[in-house]
Amino acid sequence: MRHMHIFFISILMMVGSISLLPLSAGNQENGEDKNMKKESRDIQTATFAGGCFWCSESDFEKQDGVIRVISGYTGGEEKNPSYEEVSSGKTGHVEAVQIFYDAERISYKNLLDIFWKHIDPTDAGGQFTDRGRQYRAAVFYHNEEQKNAAEESKKALAASGRFDRAIATALREFKSFYAAEEYHQDYYKKNPVRYHFYRYNSGRDQFLKKVWGKPESSKNEAPYQKPPEEVLRRTLTPLQYKVSQEKGTEPPFQNALWDNKKEGIYVDTVSGEPLFSSADKFDSGTGWPSFSRPLEAGHIVEKKDSSLFMVRTEVRSRYGDSHLGHVFPDGPEPTGLRYCINSASLRFIPKEELEKEGYGEYADLFREK
Repeated sequence: MRHMHIFFISILMMVGSISLLPLSAGNQENGEDKNMKKESRDIQTATFAGGCFWCSESDFEKQDGVIRVISGYTGGEEKNPSYEEVSSGKTGHVEAVQIFYDAERISYKNLLDIFWKHIDPTDAGGQFTDRGRQYRAAVFYHNEEQKNAAEESKKALAASGRFDRAIATALREFKSFYAAEEYHQDYYKKNPVRYHFYRYNSGRDQFLKKVWGKPESSKNEAPYQKPPEEVLRRTLTPLQYKVSQEKGTEPPFQNALWDNKKEGIYVDTVSGEPLFSSADKFDSGTGWPSFSRPLEAGHIVEKKDSSLFMVRTEVRSRYGDSHLGHVFPDGPEPTGLRYCINSASLRFIPKEELEKEGYGEYADLFREK
């Protein structure tokens, strides 16, 4: 079965060109990131394969003490492999991440504990929806100390009784590591909506929640994130950029969603965070989408706006920091509020596509009682 990544990459290539230039750190065989500035005297390296490296990179980068995580390929003899070659399963490489961490703030044992809690260690044929040898989990130890720690950690996991199958994750000696193409690095930041869609449909988080319960929060952990500036300029239309990033306003009655009457939710076009529901949408007669209240109040930030010789309350998204519109005290009951929002800052997701898009938790809002 082909990796779900292929599906997403093909979509991206149809939308626009993708740079296949290597990561600036280069393809390393010795595991050293020569361009990385050392922030302490004890920065060490760890290498883990946990299936989809988009997910592994995201999980480890959120840990306190982790300085940098690079997605790449390891375990095979082929030099400088490409994503297409590795994902075909014809090389000896697996998708992996190389982690640079401050050993004074987080230990290798801690990293092993995190690793076990973000994979299925009993799966010998891949990880979750990604099948094949190129997605098998493994610990690649860099020295005897790491090898001993990995062996002890694996034995402890097997003895814990948490799994009813044998631990299949391999412990292998590290030999070489090659950084993946630039578009794979920080994929969860550059393409948050596509990343969340992929991750949800992979079944990874559902499995982890069942086995380990709700994950603990960690540094910089946010469910939705704003992509880098260069990504915004490449992916947003001129109008979307002007409205969401420069506090612009689109014309009334000449925008995509002002008269949309379909059932579903409205999310930030930049970050993907849920903002409003069709259940709270009403016709205000203004020509802009209007809502009586947010779907997720925690995703809305209100700020004083003194522009245009008047005082208004600006509405922005919390994680995407997008300008959405303004809120006024002339809406319908029970709130008495009118959230006047620009279509250019929103993306509408119909109720029948909520599961597919990774917003399944909101599907119950539109099921018949």
